[in-house]
Amino acid sequence: MLFGIDKLNVPRSDIPAVRHVDYSARIQTVRAESHPRYHALLATFRRRTGCGVLVNTSFNVRREPIVCTPEHAFQCFMGTEMETLVVDNCILILKKADQNPILARDHKQGFESD
Repeated sequence: MLFGIDKLNVPRSDIPAVRHVDYSARIQTVRAESHPRYHALLATFRRRTGCGVLVNTSFNVRREPIVCTPEHAFQCFMGTEMETLVVDNCILILKKADQNPILARDHKQGFESD
C-alpha cells in the first residue's frame, strides 16, 4: 500500500529503467532479418554485459528539443554526463576535459530540480 515516491523505491526488475511503477513495460523486439545492424548491436551488448536489453529514450534534455542533427547531438553530449556518443557509423569516445571549454554547456543550470 505504498504511495508516491515510496512506490518508485521498490525494486521491480533487474533492469529498473524498463519496468514502470505499475509493473508494465513497453517492450520492443528486434529481428535480425528486419534490422541486422541493430540486432547485432543488441547481441554484442548481451555478450559483453549479460543483458540483451537497451533502453530507447528520447535524446534531449529538459526544455530542449529532441536532437535531430549530429551537431546538436554533440552539443547535447557536451552539456551532459554522457560518456559515449554514437552517430550513424561513428563512435565518439571523448573526454570532456580534452574538448575546447567554450563548447561545454551545463544543462543543469537551465532548470529546477525535480
